[in-house]
Amino acid sequence: MLHLRRFLLLLVLATGSAFSIPVLAFFGQALTVDTIAAVKLPPEAQRTLALIRAGGPFPYERDGIVFGNFEKRLPVEKRGFYREYTVKTPGQRSRGARRIIAGGQPPVVYYYTADHYQSFRRIEE
Repeated sequence: MLHLRRFLLLLVLATGSAFSIPVLAFFGQALTVDTIAAVKLPPEAQRTLALIRAGGPFPYERDGIVFGNFEKRLPVEKRGFYREYTVKTPGQRSRGARRIIAGGQPPVVYYYTADHYQSFRRIEE
């Protein structure tokens, strides 16, 4: 297993290949995250972002809970740095898959996920 890890790391470093992000995640290293302009977010996400900035009130009981970042898809921070908020999904009876993750108290960075934490985009103002 150790030889495979070394080989993959060398391959990524040498080629900058397309699979570098999953491989670097395998090694637990920091990842780059795509960005999205706040004005390009779905309208429901723009409303959630406005609620976060205003401090609420939030429509879902679990809004504001700690997001653990256990898969380390976001930059590593101390536990409690990230909080998650639901982005309403039209036609869904449950909370759906969309979230905004806010980092810091007060928030200094925001991330959007449309696929229940599988991928993230940092929200730019």
